[in-house]
Amino acid sequence: MNNWVHTALIAAVVVVVVVRRLRGEPLNARDLLAPPVVLTGLGLWALSQHHGLGVGDYIWVGAGAVLGVAFGALRGATIRVYERDGMLWQRYTGRTFLVAGLSLAAMAGFAALAARNGLAADARPVQLSIGVGFLGEALVVGCRALASGVPFAPERRPFER
Repeated sequence: MNNWVHTALIAAVVVVVVVRRLRGEPLNARDLLAPPVVLTGLGLWALSQHHGLGVGDYIWVGAGAVLGVAFGALRGATIRVYERDGMLWQRYTGRTFLVAGLSLAAMAGFAALAARNGLAADARPVQLSIGVGFLGEALVVGCRALASGVPFAPERRPFER
């Protein structure tokens, strides 16, 4: 698939997720887990297409993934999880965007450092970075949701608002 198409699809997924969570949305398990799983899977697939990576390259990729999960978890701690209509809802806050900005800057610095040390650009798939960040967020939000004792929102049918 063309790089522009990949980029457009990733951007669309991220924009939809962020806009919905900024307005506040019912918190259901599928919507919490599907975006990070899909993006991480796409990133791992893109990484598998790059041949000739050495042990050092995989260490850089692994360190970047750990950093992404950590910043995602920090972002997840800033998300407001609350009860509404007898079910869980979530909403991004100003602190969520502050942490997102800091994590973007840190990840850009890490990517520059990786490139300076010889890691090929296609061994650092953007969808993997975004996916593991959303995964860290989902883990924290999911744990907070489970600890609340309030039920998750039921799954919506496709195209239902």
